[in-house]
Amino acid sequence: MYNSLQCFLSLFLIFSTSLTATKFNFPRLNPSGVHVNDPTTISMPLTEDLKTFYYNQTLDHFNYRPDSYTTFPQRYLINFKYWAGANAPIFVYLGAEAPIDNSTTNIGFLNENAGSFNALIVYIEHQYYGQSVSFGSLEEAYKDASTLGYFNSAQAIADYTEIILHIKKKYQAKNSPVIVIGGSYGGMLASWLRLKYPHIALGALASSAPILYFDDITPESGYYSIVTKNFRENSETCYETIKNSWSKIDKVASLPNGLSILSERFNTCKPLSKSYELKNYLESIYIYVGQYNAPPSYPVTTVCGGIDAAYFGSDILSTIYGGVVAYKGNLPCYVNSQANLLSETNTHGWPRPHWITTYYGGHDKKLVPQRFGSNIIFSNGLSDPYSIAGVLENISDSLVALYTIKGSHCLDLHCANETDPE
Repeated sequence: MYNSLQCFLSLFLIFSTSLTATKFNFPRLNPSGVHVNDPTTISMPLTEDLKTFYYNQTLDHFNYRPDSYTTFPQRYLINFKYWAGANAPIFVYLGAEAPIDNSTTNIGFLNENAGSFNALIVYIEHQYYGQSVSFGSLEEAYKDASTLGYFNSAQAIADYTEIILHIKKKYQAKNSPVIVIGGSYGGMLASWLRLKYPHIALGALASSAPILYFDDITPESGYYSIVTKNFRENSETCYETIKNSWSKIDKVASLPNGLSILSERFNTCKPLSKSYELKNYLESIYIYVGQYNAPPSYPVTTVCGGIDAAYFGSDILSTIYGGVVAYKGNLPCYVNSQANLLSETNTHGWPRPHWITTYYGGHDKKLVPQRFGSNIIFSNGLSDPYSIAGVLENISDSLVALYTIKGSHCLDLHCANETDPE
């Protein structure tokens, strides 16, 4: 699958619709709050091949008020290991809604291909994340609309173009072709950058990028229908059990001691205060494994295996609990643990606020069970659920779709593995 990179330099825009093996769990870093003039190396390289730089980025690229000229330090990383110098390609990975740190190791696609092209590898951190925070601190940057107003994709893309031009000028690489690369939201940014600034990027690899996932373009049920498809193709009985579980949970919860029954049945870490806690927890598992159903483990198979095995009893609630245990492992308790609560609250900038995009699928919405019809099993929501809003067919000779069967969210960007699908 990696040999396909050979065609990049002759293509104007590439859309890839494969998906990721593992979720990106990035550490949350506090911004330095210090403006340092690029290109001085600020910190020790994350690896021996990487160097860290900060670019003195303009806050607002589109207005001319005095405060628009405020600047902030935007972090970017460069791997010079493979680069042959001027005229050799530059691969630019566009950071998304997280600090850039782990991208340098998670995105194995770049390191595995840069050597063949003698390419420079650049990773740029998205504004408002990691150490690329304006206004001096996260608290100040996220304070209100006066500061969050700059937190949008148009500004982010303009940020990236400035840094790309700066790098090309600094390293006398005026004629080096640039390929921008991103996954999911970052893939949307890559495709938009190529379309909006075609003189900056020769091509774009947009992996699992739901560029059509907006109101009145893609059906609101699309994401959930594909997640459902993953489960149904794996096991019809698993699909039927999950579909019927929502009404069963509501029926039990309506009993005088219903929440206590559910708390005991699902071994919750503390008593449920409402049935929504349980349903939201289950939905999050199903949606996550449906999106990241990657080899070699294929977590949908794990969940359905636990449900169908009926280790804890043959009634619906017991089988659903079996799926939870199969996926989560043998834990002291489930559903509302302190770790779960912390993960739900420690997510600055997530769900994606309207500052970034007007609509980005089910992650931003809580939906009534089976709102989309009885054949869709999730209330909150093939291979990649986001492929419903991606580009699945070639648009032209130069706008090419690479469709991966049995893929997973952004899987094509990860390190090559013998278990990868074709």
